Amino acid sequence: MHKRRVVSAASLAVISFALSACNGDDGESAAKESPAASASASAPASSEPSSESPTDDSGDSGNGGEAPAGDVTAPGTKLKTGDRAVLPFRYTSDKQGTIAVTVTAIEKGAESDMAAFGDKAKGMTPYFIKMKVENVGGTDLSYASLKLDGVLDGGAGTGVILMGDIPGKCDRETAPRDFTTKGATYETCSLAATKTAPVTGAEYDEGDTYSDNPVVWTN
Repeated sequence: MHKRRVVSAASLAVISFALSACNGDDGESAAKESPAASASASAPASSEPSSESPTDDSGDSGNGGEAPAGDVTAPGTKLKTGDRAVLPFRYTSDKQGTIAVTVTAIEKGAESDMAAFGDKAKGMTPYFIKMKVENVGGTDLSYASLKLDGVLDGGAGTGVILMGDIPGKCDRETAPRDFTTKGATYETCSLAATKTAPVTGAEYDEGDTYSDNPVVWTN
């Protein structure tokens, strides 16, 4: 898995927790190589009630979905923007089921959009991964949060995790309270950024099944 630098508009305490949760097996070395940005009073904070990637704490979370394996999108599947993937999803030990994700757009922002993230974000260009999420399994996924990672032109990861959003341009939404029934939907956005090649794709790499062989959408 790629080592990633965390650039956050959240508090330092939250950043410290996110480093341990998101870097998985990278351990202390990843944390030392990934200094977090200082908090800013005016910076937008992430709205989700728990860690960036709750699936990291869930053991065999790759098999947390309710649908049989044949009904979900296979690991490693390559899709285009606008395509729908059916995926097992686990948010916490009691929030798991099957969702469908449709990446509707991957839009390039301006470097000035990153101002709230401070000096660590200087020179970074943001990209807005917009998606529609559907509850396929009909389980209670209220207030769950989903994040897709950006993929650079050429297939590499961005190496950066952004915690937060850019209000009005990329609003990261949690699932609504009524996201508990089959067919319920909501829309959200994941923020990605890079100093190098452009972001041309988005990937779902939650759980053991997809962590090394993610589902990828490209423009």
